[in-house]
Amino acid sequence: MGKQKVFRKQQLKFMIYNLLAFTVIFTIFGIIIFTQVQNTLFREADNELTRFKEMITDNSFMEFDASPPNNAPERNRLDDRPIDHANPRIMIIDWNANGEIINKNEIGTLFYENYLQDYPLNTTTVGTITNTTINDEYYFRYILLKETDETNDVAYTQIMINVDAEQTILTNFGQLIFVCSTVFILLSITASYMLSKKMMDPIIRSWNKQTEFVENASHELRTPLTIIQNKLELLLRTPQEKIANKFENIALSLSETRRLSKMTSDLLTLTRADSAETTIVKDEIQIDIFVEKICNPYMEIAASQGKQFWLNLNSKLTIYADESRLHQLLVILIDNALKYTTEKDSIGLKTYEQDNKLVIEVSDTGIGIKEDNIKHIFDRFYREDKARSRDTGGTGLGLSIAQWIVEKHNGTIKVIPNESKGTTFKVKLPK
Repeated sequence: MGKQKVFRKQQLKFMIYNLLAFTVIFTIFGIIIFTQVQNTLFREADNELTRFKEMITDNSFMEFDASPPNNAPERNRLDDRPIDHANPRIMIIDWNANGEIINKNEIGTLFYENYLQDYPLNTTTVGTITNTTINDEYYFRYILLKETDETNDVAYTQIMINVDAEQTILTNFGQLIFVCSTVFILLSITASYMLSKKMMDPIIRSWNKQTEFVENASHELRTPLTIIQNKLELLLRTPQEKIANKFENIALSLSETRRLSKMTSDLLTLTRADSAETTIVKDEIQIDIFVEKICNPYMEIAASQGKQFWLNLNSKLTIYADESRLHQLLVILIDNALKYTTEKDSIGLKTYEQDNKLVIEVSDTGIGIKEDNIKHIFDRFYREDKARSRDTGGTGLGLSIAQWIVEKHNGTIKVIPNESKGTTFKVKLPK
C-alpha cells in the first residue's frame, strides 16, 4: 500500500512537470505569434504616421485656408498634395499650451462634441507612436509632436490614424489564441498523464527488480550464515573435542564461507554492471588459442569425474574483446556444464564463424533445462533445481553475469535444448 502511494505521488509530480512544460512552451509560442501578428497589422499605420510626421518636420505642407481660392484645388493642412490623395483614416488635432483643442472646425464640430470634448492631452508620449481609445469605441494610433514656433498658438500637433479594422482582427485573433490555449491545456493534461505513466514504467520495473534482488540476496545470504552459525555453536558446546572429531562441521562451515565469498563477488560484479562502473577494455585475442588454454585444466577435471570433454575449434578469427571478461564467460559456461552432468556424460566446446560473427557453443549431455524454464535461466538467483544447486555450490548469479558480459561485447547468448538430452549455450560475438 505504501509503495503504491509513493508511485502515485511521483506520477503526479511528473504529470505536473510535463503540464507546466507544455503550458510554458505554448504560452511563449502564443506570445511570439500574437506579437508578430500585432506588429504586422500596425506596420502600415505606423509607416503612414511616420510619413506625416516627416512632412510636418520638413515643413512640406501648406497652411490650411478655410476659404481656398475658387481656382485652387482643395488641399490638406498638412500636405501639399490634393486632399483626395490624403489618407482618410488620418485626423490632425492641434492643442494649445492649456491642453485645449483649437482646430475644432477642421475636425468637425459634431465629431468634437460627441467624441473629443473630454479627450485629454498626454504630453508624456511626445515623439512616440502610442495606442489610444476614444469613448471606448474607436481605436487610434497617434504620434504627438511639440511645436517649436513660440509665435504659433499651436503647442502640440497630434497625428491620429484609425485602426478599428486592425484592432478587430487582433481581438479575434486573441480570442482564437485563448480558445486554442484552452483546448491545448486540456490535451496537455491527457498527454501529461500518459507521459507520466510511461515515465513511471521503468521506475516501477527498477523498484520491483531491486526489491526482488534484495529479497533474494537476503535469503541466499541467510542460509549459509545460519549453517555456519549452527556449526560454530556445536563446536562451542564441546570445546575439549579434537579437531579431527569435528572435521565435518569445520569443512561444511568452510564450504559455506567459500560460497558466501563467491556470492559476494558475483553480487559486486552485477552491482557494478547495473551502475555502469565496470568498463570493458578490448584487446586482440586469437580465439582458438585462447579457448584451448582456458579449457585445458577443465579437461583434466572432467576426466577425473569420468566425463568426456571434447573441443572442436574451427575459428581462426582474431577478435577484439576484454580478455578477463571473456575468460570469466567461458569459465561460467564450462563450470555450469560440469555441475549439471554426471559420470559418462560429455561436455563439448565448439568455435566457428557464422554471419561474419564468432560463435562459441558450450554443450553438454547432462540433465538439461525444462523448456518452460528457459526464459528464466538468465534471471538473477534463478535456479531450476535449488537443492541440487546448493549441493554443487551454485548461487544463481553466474548466467546473469554471463549475459551481461556478452551484452557488453554487443553480442547475444541463448539456450538451446539438445535433441537427445542436455543443453547448448550459443554465444555470438562481433569480430
